[in-house]
Amino acid sequence: MAERENVEFEADGGVTLRGWLFLPDGPGPHPAITMAHGYAGVRDHGLEPFARTFAENGFVVLLHDHRTFGASDGQPRQDVDPWQQISDWRRAISYLESRPEVDSDRIGLWGTSYAGGHAIVLGATDRRLRAVVSQVPTISGYEQGLRRVAPDAVAVLEESFAEDERAQLRGEAPRTLAIVSGDPTVPASYRSQEAIDFYLQPKPDGVWENKVTLRSNRAARMYEPGTWITRVSPTPLLMVVALGDTVTVTDLALAAYERALEPKQLQLIPGGHFDPYVAQFDQASTAALDWFRQHLA
Repeated sequence: MAERENVEFEADGGVTLRGWLFLPDGPGPHPAITMAHGYAGVRDHGLEPFARTFAENGFVVLLHDHRTFGASDGQPRQDVDPWQQISDWRRAISYLESRPEVDSDRIGLWGTSYAGGHAIVLGATDRRLRAVVSQVPTISGYEQGLRRVAPDAVAVLEESFAEDERAQLRGEAPRTLAIVSGDPTVPASYRSQEAIDFYLQPKPDGVWENKVTLRSNRAARMYEPGTWITRVSPTPLLMVVALGDTVTVTDLALAAYERALEPKQLQLIPGGHFDPYVAQFDQASTAALDWFRQHLA
């Protein structure tokens, strides 16, 4: 069984990021994989099984919490800035390079959902990466918004963004909303039962809160990682796409895959956005493991 240790490293602004480092058996240096969670999640949201699968097959794995979430530092808490997360993730790659157990010429990246979008951007812009896996990725925040927010609700949403900006000018803290809620009277990022079940899965006390800053929602609607997909090549790209995804939306992912250049591979998974973590874990993790073996081993 792979050994797991707590690690930390410093990112921009003196913010300490914390994560788990999984070490495989046997002498190194080993190939390595860097991982992170999706929108407003923490490492405890179903990612350790992926990390252990990779580590038990010979890879050093770093799984970190994004700043302002989980064990990592940063203020305001529960704030999602995609470009800051990407910058921090570059620091995670540098941290892996510094570890004596790691072969710095064989580092891959695995990202899922919102972080699947980050995986595309990093694959396109950081040539230290030798392979990338992007699972159920965010492709276009704008297009997702068109599918998931009713047209007659957009004006109210935009006014809430504007009021939040005005409040911050007055010195107030950024406003927040729930990440998941089944109550239609409670403002929330997600309302589907599959999202509620995923985010509210059992976790250690104190590692996660069911809230996110409102401005995170605006940033998500502005985020367009799919525009980078043609630039990932020549880094090998695996996309894992759920056929019934209504969160990051299946057809957006499939269209993005068609724009990607070789070397690339597509793994289709039955079910919805959260099925690769649970019901289809074996298929999703095996596809990723095979990709990393092919390009890093």
